[in-house]
Amino acid sequence: MKEFVVYTLMRLALLAGTLGIVIGIWSLVADDVWIPGALVVAFVVSGVGSLVLLNRQREAFAQRVQVRAERATKAFEELRAREDASTDTSSDTSSGTSPDAGAAPGVEPARDRPQPRREA
Repeated sequence: MKEFVVYTLMRLALLAGTLGIVIGIWSLVADDVWIPGALVVAFVVSGVGSLVLLNRQREAFAQRVQVRAERATKAFEELRAREDASTDTSSDTSSGTSPDAGAAPGVEPARDRPQPRREA
């Protein structure tokens, strides 16, 4: 989280500084400063500048995001494996035997044959 805050604050500071410089230069060249135009120029210039000037902070932020994503993926996979293992053991123990216990390997059990009636 720290990397995100640092990168965002530095990016905002770069934008503010660039906007100040653009407005200053614009006011020297012209009598009237068109603020929306100055803002667009500042966004473009600060965006290009951040690619060069904030590369280290952006890489640190990306590394942090990657580590968190890998941890989350690993935790999800472990949870999934545990859930699969508990589902497998509960289905084996609940009925005593699996429905295809006598079937040959690789042969699907016949599902469309009528089941015998069970009387209670």
